[in-house]
Amino acid sequence: MFKNFKYIILCIVCIFIGIISTVFVFKLFDLSNNNVISTSRNITVTENNTIKDSIDNIYNAVVLVSTNLEQTTIFGTKSITSGSGSGFVYKKDNKYAYILTNHHVVEDAKKITVTTMDGEEVEAKLLGSDEYSDVAVLAINNKVINLVASIGDSTKTELGDNVFTVGSPMGSNYMGSVTKGIISGIGRELTLTSSDGSNVMMQVIQTDAAINPGNSGGPLLNISGQVIGITSSKLSNVEGMGFAIPIEIAMNEVSRLEKGEEIKRPILGVSMLDLNNTYALYKSNINVDKNLKDGAVIIEVQKESGASKGGLKKGDVITAIDGIKVKSVAHCKYLLYKYEAGNKIKITYNRDGKTSNVVVTLQGS
Repeated sequence: MFKNFKYIILCIVCIFIGIISTVFVFKLFDLSNNNVISTSRNITVTENNTIKDSIDNIYNAVVLVSTNLEQTTIFGTKSITSGSGSGFVYKKDNKYAYILTNHHVVEDAKKITVTTMDGEEVEAKLLGSDEYSDVAVLAINNKVINLVASIGDSTKTELGDNVFTVGSPMGSNYMGSVTKGIISGIGRELTLTSSDGSNVMMQVIQTDAAINPGNSGGPLLNISGQVIGITSSKLSNVEGMGFAIPIEIAMNEVSRLEKGEEIKRPILGVSMLDLNNTYALYKSNINVDKNLKDGAVIIEVQKESGASKGGLKKGDVITAIDGIKVKSVAHCKYLLYKYEAGNKIKITYNRDGKTSNVVVTLQGS
């Protein structure tokens, strides 16, 4: 009996010690809800490689360019179609804001409307346009524009440099879209078909930044938000191959385009065909050296032209200009258009299997 009593007393003491210990622990650590809230921390995550500041440097200078075109159907009736592209403000004065875009964006447009990033819509005036360089200049009321793009230098870019675009792919629904990539190629030569069906060659910047219909005419920018090119085209059915016109080409023409002046290029004074156009060469009664793989075949020489005075003849194959190998007719024009009327150039040509050189003075159009 006494042993049972001692056991009961011991249990009571243990329970009492347990209660006292529990109270002490709660008092010591104060595990209440208020203490949990007061010791929580706010964590902020920052992104070191964001281009937000660079986008801010260009975003409100980019615009949507919408066009209305009047076309005649096969039945003789007229229909109105619409198209869109992008552009950017490169200059402002006390009256106008001046916009660069692509020639093919505004070609044959009866009406051009510009929409700003703030949603302002204004009618634009086409000041000048050049099909070969694919550059056009528009003017709008300067009151709707509050930011002018900063013009960079594409010659300072290198392979792998980060770049981005701002534009309106697929029209107004995706206006102000930003895409990012790198410089994938410099000094690419891209051959396109002009409105008269002839091939023209352009020097372009290649990028893997996404370029889609509606981006044409918008800016390609370096990581600082400076314009280094005008987005122009992409290879259809190929991902990650977009192209932009180097900004220097456009800026060399803007002063004349602003005045509505035609961009005049030098004339050699010949008509040409590619070496692989065998049927047309046959019809022109021209036989060329079968060992030649590249060049431009002369099929006609204009009287009193630089080519005529230099002694070039029908059937001659132009193989080089100032030591640069000529690949095709489009490439020959591309090389010629780097010069001005009055310049003298050395032409290397093949006649009856023999290679010769002649110095020719280019004329104006």
